[in-house]
Amino acid sequence: MTPTFRLQKVLAMKEKEKEKALGEYEEAVRRFEQAAETLYRLLKEKEECAAARDEQLQAGLSVGDIRLRLQYMANLERMIDHYQLVVMQARERMQRRQQRLMELNIEVKKYEKMRERMKRWAEQLEREAERRLLDEMAVQRFARQGEV
Repeated sequence: MTPTFRLQKVLAMKEKEKEKALGEYEEAVRRFEQAAETLYRLLKEKEECAAARDEQLQAGLSVGDIRLRLQYMANLERMIDHYQLVVMQARERMQRRQQRLMELNIEVKKYEKMRERMKRWAEQLEREAERRLLDEMAVQRFARQGEV
C-alpha cells in the first residue's frame, strides 16, 4: 500500500509552472537567436558595403554616389545600434527566464524529494508492522504449542 503524498497537488502545480517557464525560456532563446542573426547579417552587410565602397573609391565615384553610400552606411549604423540594443535586451530576458526555470526546477526537486522520503517512511512503517505481526504470530504459535 503506497501512501498518498499530501502535497501532490502542490507538486503538480509546481511542475505546471516549470513547464510554463520552460516554454517561456525556449521562446526567449528563439527571440534572442533571431535578434542575434539579424544583427550578424547587418554587420556582415556593413562589412561588405565598406569593402565595396573602398574598391569603388579606388576606381573613382561621383559625389552623388559617395553621398548615397554614406547615407546608406549611416542607415546601416543606426540599424546596427538598434539591433545591438535588441540583442542585449533579449539576452537579459533569456537569462531572467533561465534563472526562473532553474528556481522552479529546484522547487520541483524539493517536492519530489519530500515525496520520496514519505514513500520510504511509509514502506518502513509497513515493514515494521509486518514484523510486529509476524512476531505476534510466532508468540501465539509458541503459546499454543505450550498448551498442548
